[in-house]
Amino acid sequence: MEAFVTNLTTVLATAVDIFTGIIIGIAVLEAVAKILVFFFSRRKKLNEAKEEIRLSLGMWLALSLEFALAADILRSTIAPTWDEIGKLAAIIALRTILNFFLAKEIEQAKNKKNEIKDESF
Repeated sequence: MEAFVTNLTTVLATAVDIFTGIIIGIAVLEAVAKILVFFFSRRKKLNEAKEEIRLSLGMWLALSLEFALAADILRSTIAPTWDEIGKLAAIIALRTILNFFLAKEIEQAKNKKNEIKDESF
């Protein structure tokens, strides 16, 4: 039974890693598609679109960080050693810090965008 749970957890962690890669891939494809559309059709508004595209990509990357963290946590549940626990703690700290600052930047950019909209009325 223990071997089954270990194998299942490993498979789940691998699946979550695959989904993380898919999320990042989708995010990049979406950003590239938006860039191409704005570059070729609305070139005058490209500067305005850059911030929107960057924010959208940032939100997708924040989501992918959460998935990557989930995969690491799943892997750590399989008979962790103190070394693995230490590595997981470092990974969690780094990803949490990255996610925190990314979320903060996204929020600031949204507030700035809302202020600009309010000023235009």
